[in-house]
Amino acid sequence: MSTIFEETAIKGMVLRNRLIRSATWEGMCDQDGRPTERLINWYRDLARGGIGLIITGYAYVRPVGKHNIGQMGIYTHDFADDYRQMTYAVHEAGGKIAIQLVHGGGQSNEKTAGRKPFAPSAVKVDQFPEIPEELTKDEIDKIIAAFGKAAFRAKTWGFDAVQLHGAHGFLINQFLSPLTNRRTDEYGGSIENRCRFPLEVYRKVRETVGADYPVLIKMNAADFVRGGLEVDDAIYATKKLADAGIDAIEVSSGTPASGEKSPVRMKIATPGKEAYNLELARRIKRAVNCRIIVVGGFRSYEIVQKAIRTDRIDYVAMSRPLIREPGLANRWLQGNRNRARCISCNSCFMGGLEGGIYCVTEKKTKEKTAKR
Repeated sequence: MSTIFEETAIKGMVLRNRLIRSATWEGMCDQDGRPTERLINWYRDLARGGIGLIITGYAYVRPVGKHNIGQMGIYTHDFADDYRQMTYAVHEAGGKIAIQLVHGGGQSNEKTAGRKPFAPSAVKVDQFPEIPEELTKDEIDKIIAAFGKAAFRAKTWGFDAVQLHGAHGFLINQFLSPLTNRRTDEYGGSIENRCRFPLEVYRKVRETVGADYPVLIKMNAADFVRGGLEVDDAIYATKKLADAGIDAIEVSSGTPASGEKSPVRMKIATPGKEAYNLELARRIKRAVNCRIIVVGGFRSYEIVQKAIRTDRIDYVAMSRPLIREPGLANRWLQGNRNRARCISCNSCFMGGLEGGIYCVTEKKTKEKTAKR
C-alpha cells in the first residue's frame, strides 16, 4: 500500500517521498532572468525541508516568451555557473530539482517580452493583456527548438529533470485551447491538430536529453473559461503525450481568466475545499500509463495520504504551504501532522513584486511576537 514517506522513482530519478513542490514564480531573478543568490538559498531551504522533488519557478526559453518580472530565464549559456550553483545547493541538501520550461505566448506583454507577444492566434481574450501577433510556422519552429535547447542546458547544468508548462494559459495550453487557438492550418481546429505543438515540443526535448532523462509536463485538465480546454480534450492530449513517452503529468486547471476557479484558489479554510483538482486527476490517471501528480489546495496530511493511498495518485504537489513552511514535509515525517499553516490569502505573490515572494502572514506573526 502506497504511503507519503516511501522512496519512489520517476525514470531513475529517485525521490525520498511522494511530496512535490509545484512550480512557483518567486520573483528573485535579475532583469535578464539570471538566478540570484537569494533564489539559490530559497531552493536550498526547500531541499533541507524534506520535500521529495522541487520544481522550480517557470523559466522562459526565449526572451520574447518572458511573462513576469524577476522570472527565471534559461535561454542562454551565460547563466551556466549560476544554475550549477543552484543544482549543487539542492543536491548537497539531499534534494532533487527539476526546472520548469515555459513560453508565455499571449500572456506575455510588450513591456516584459520586449515586443508584441506571440500566440497561436491574434485574438482578444480576457487572459491576454493585449492582442498578440499570430505565430508563423517559422516562429513555431524556433520556439520548439528553444524548448529543446533549454532542456539540454538543464540536463548539462545538473537538473534532475525538466517539466514543460502546459497549464494556466501559457503557450502550450494556448495551442490546446479552442478559445485561444483559432488556426486553420495543421496546428488548429481538431483536438488532434491542437495537440501537434505540445507533442512536437515534447519530441524535441526528448531528442535533446535522451531516452533515460525524466521529462514531465504540467497540464490543465480544464481551463474553466467559456470556450476553453475541457476535460475530454485534455484526456485526449494527456493520452497522446503518455503514449509518446512523457514520464509524469502534473494535473492542474484554470487560467488567469477563470475567476474563483483560478490555478491558485483562495480561502481554502476547510478540508472540503482542499484537493480541488483531485477528481480531474483521477480521470486522467485512469486514461494514461505514466505517473500522475496532482496539485491544488492540499493542506492536510490526511487528505494527501488519501489521494496517494486510496485514489492511487502517484504524487501530491504543493506550493503556497511551502512558502510559509519550507520544512512542512519534515514536520509531517517527524509526527506533527497538523494542517499546513498557509491560509491561501495569496499575499505572498505581492511580495514578489517587491523583489521576492514571502509569507506576509508569517512575517506579521513574527513581528508581533518580537514586540511582546
